Amino acid sequence: MNTYLENLNPIKNRKNAVIAVVGADGSGKSTIGTYLLHKMQAETPTRLCHLGKQTGNWGRFIAKIPFFGQKADKKILIKSSTARSEKGATAFTAIIIFVLSMRRVFRFLKMRFWHSRGYTILTDRYPQTSVPGPMDGPGLVCRSPSGNFVKYLTWLEQKIYERMTSFRPDIVIRLNVDLKTAAARKPDHRYESLSRKIADVPFLNFNGAPIVDLNSTDPLELIEENSWLIVQKILNLYEK
Repeated sequence: MNTYLENLNPIKNRKNAVIAVVGADGSGKSTIGTYLLHKMQAETPTRLCHLGKQTGNWGRFIAKIPFFGQKADKKILIKSSTARSEKGATAFTAIIIFVLSMRRVFRFLKMRFWHSRGYTILTDRYPQTSVPGPMDGPGLVCRSPSGNFVKYLTWLEQKIYERMTSFRPDIVIRLNVDLKTAAARKPDHRYESLSRKIADVPFLNFNGAPIVDLNSTDPLELIEENSWLIVQKILNLYEK
């Protein structure tokens, strides 16, 4: 890992670093992010930006509503799956997915605002286009969109994500976790959803940004030590 980091260079015309922490639910993103934020703020003005949609929190809240919560949650899950089937999504479902996806766009623009104001950025998650779906990729992945309107939304969302990923992070810390560990850490999450996200993680890339993989089942102290070593290397690239 040290040899790999020696070859890094600051991004042209960038004055402050952008560091992303990515991984499936249960991989320890929040824990490592909190640790790194504390360490980074002692070195340079830093903002932690969450770039997810956080729609999973809505689903878990809905599922807990008495009487009809479980039924509504299952219906949402079915609609989400339909949006990724060969038949594609209906116009109504496509609009919902597109609007929710724009939550990430809003957070991304907010992150860009703080970065332009001179802050070093640490992100929890980061948009990507290599793997469509729940791991921060575009949600409308219809192979056969139901009509021109859905087709347009699919195209538009893809273009927006491509625009976001053109602003690549200096480094991506990718936390890898096994399904058993993730499920134990996130017992309120859907098992099938966790499984899919974990399977997608190794295939993520971020427009050529360097990626360092860490095993989140290692002792926490070791993960913190290695992640801080990575961050220090990046911060040193932008020393005034």
